[in-house]
Amino acid sequence: MLINCVAYEKGSKLADIPVADISEYIARPNCFVWVALSDATSTELEEMREEFDLHELAVEDAHHGHQRPKIEEYGQSLFAVMHLLEPDPNQPGHFNLGEVDVFIGSNYVLSVRNRSKQGFLGVRDRCEKEPELLKHGAGFVLYALMDAVVDRYFPILEALEAELEAVELQIFTQRAARESIKQLYGLKQRVMVLKHAVAPLLEAVSKLYGGRVPQVCTGSQDYFRDVADHLVRINGLIEGMRDTISTAMQVNLALVAIDENEVTKRLAAWASIFAICTAFVGIWGMNFEHMPELKWQYGYPAALLLIVGVCAYIYYRFRRAGWL
Repeated sequence: MLINCVAYEKGSKLADIPVADISEYIARPNCFVWVALSDATSTELEEMREEFDLHELAVEDAHHGHQRPKIEEYGQSLFAVMHLLEPDPNQPGHFNLGEVDVFIGSNYVLSVRNRSKQGFLGVRDRCEKEPELLKHGAGFVLYALMDAVVDRYFPILEALEAELEAVELQIFTQRAARESIKQLYGLKQRVMVLKHAVAPLLEAVSKLYGGRVPQVCTGSQDYFRDVADHLVRINGLIEGMRDTISTAMQVNLALVAIDENEVTKRLAAWASIFAICTAFVGIWGMNFEHMPELKWQYGYPAALLLIVGVCAYIYYRFRRAGWL
């Protein structure tokens, strides 16, 4: 579905144009066309391929989707893939994984957004309000799109950190071992989804500043370096979260082991007490004819008193030792 098709010249908007006129505008000097599509069909992609003379392999990747974040060069043009992460309203604690594919040439930008409800109209407004920067052309638009995608990772990361803090608090208060482990594993999976979106993109962005820079990005290296700095920061926070999650799992399992040890100690203490009772009763319950105090009038109460006294003493010792 076509969202926007706009022509720009020297950093200023010329007009919204029909798709059929794209080739005419990109042939003009100091002019570039910015087209935005959402969940594009094969027919729409084929039409754009003809208008912009896109590489067929890049169009095929955009059509099939589910690509790893990357930036590839095709002659004088670039093809960038970025992942879009959105909380799933139907499944709390899960992500919708979308994708935006961006084709960049010296005089055009084509963005194809798939499986995502968050558009980039704000990015277009921002660029149009900064004509001096928009004069850099397609390279600056790529930066603006990339910066918007990366900025959307920060709220997700903050939400994951808040959830991790809540689970850590739960571990030490509620002691719900099984539930905590499930939450930690679910959290770890979502952190890995974010990791898979950030790490490859960080590697790809390094191609756009320093060393040999694609011609379309000349003049925008500092902006891409800023994006890379944000990605480095996010990647570091992700690694810290992964370590914290692993530590939380180990702490949770350690607390479970401690609780089980406490239960085992209590069971062992009570078993010892009942073993003493069983020993006394077993001895006095033997059917021998001649036994001490067998005919004694107070033998039975004395035996019970002895059993209770010994058991009470053993209970007292276990209590002092912290086993009961």
